[in-house]
Amino acid sequence: MLSEVAKRRTFAIISHPDAGKTTVTEKLLLYAGAIKTAGSVKARKASTHATSDWMEMEKERGISITSSIMQFDYNNHVINLLDTPGHEDFSEDTYRTLTAVDSALMVIDVAKGVEVRTIKLMEVCRLRDTPILTFINKLDREGKEPIELMDEVETVLNIECAPITWPIGMGKRFKGVVHLLENKIYLYESGKNSEIGENIIINGVDNPQLDEILGKDVALEMREEVELIRETTTPFDLDAFLAGKQTPVFFGSAISNFGIQNLLDGFLEYAPTPKNRKSDIREVKPEENKLTGFVFKIQANMDPKHHDRLAFMRLVSGQYNKGMKVLQVSTGKQIKIANAVTFMSRERSSAEVAYAGDVIGIHNHGGISIGDTFTQGEKLSFQGIPNFAPELFRRAVLKDPLKAKALQKGLDQLSQKKGQLKYFAQ
Repeated sequence: MLSEVAKRRTFAIISHPDAGKTTVTEKLLLYAGAIKTAGSVKARKASTHATSDWMEMEKERGISITSSIMQFDYNNHVINLLDTPGHEDFSEDTYRTLTAVDSALMVIDVAKGVEVRTIKLMEVCRLRDTPILTFINKLDREGKEPIELMDEVETVLNIECAPITWPIGMGKRFKGVVHLLENKIYLYESGKNSEIGENIIINGVDNPQLDEILGKDVALEMREEVELIRETTTPFDLDAFLAGKQTPVFFGSAISNFGIQNLLDGFLEYAPTPKNRKSDIREVKPEENKLTGFVFKIQANMDPKHHDRLAFMRLVSGQYNKGMKVLQVSTGKQIKIANAVTFMSRERSSAEVAYAGDVIGIHNHGGISIGDTFTQGEKLSFQGIPNFAPELFRRAVLKDPLKAKALQKGLDQLSQKKGQLKYFAQ
């Protein structure tokens, strides 16, 4: 059990709309070998679309509306990536998703810096002291100076920055990044990056090869800047990161396949394994033998051929085995989970076994609600899953009384799926 839990990493990606979150998601999957070709997010009307964006409106508008769940293997680890909506219209879905993760990756546009949506999402993460990694994206375009961006993150988001990589130039002058911990230079070649982003790597900032490749003036400027950064910025502290007080910062360009490998390897090294979670009666540890979990999302119509409805359950402890019976604490009833599934965005496969940190989908015929806790007999409920009061009020009059049952069924499904719709029949 301990070895399986130690392999798990469960995280969400947060950002303001159009910071490149979907592209980063795609490239993480690409570098991990989970997909062979990244979907086109540039040509929004093209025939290919981002793996994480599967609803028709998402494809048309190029935004993430629902939270996608993607599980994949990388370097003998199991990674559960939860892609969240960036637009504020879908904030409830995002807030609940953030209760199901152990860490988060914050994507920032180099030209725009910290934006409103990012601030709100960071406030949610701070409530649980969620560890945050930062990826400053679009370095192949002109933007704010890196030191200015880090100062903005520290001032606005109230979190200490520790640069792991540092850019050499920006926009047309972008030459690559210096990995400050490895003392290696990863060179960027515009238009020449392969699908898996193979880069030229130079060992040591004082390597004379850099004078030939970058030019003496650029190489000298890079060395002086790296020396200054090492002297003036905070060194990375793993304990401070895990406490949610410091964020390691990576620079790159996701669309150009650059900087993603450093980010993925850094995430695997720094991100926490599944954490203990508080319930109403005690703290539950992930390595416990008995299964516990909670539902943080319900999604309908993932398969357009069937009007299905799945409850997304984050496992907090124990092990799921196909066909096992669990207690639904809210109803006091035992239910059999015969056909749970795991996800790769819209694609799903049967889950034979799952462990703490994993997210599984349970077929829901109307009896499961957001916030429900499942156990192997213990009557406990997990805390911190937000409920939202309605902000809009409307009155609907049914023109055809014969459609009353159909309307009620539809409203029931909507209220279970989103959790924020409440209706009252007169």
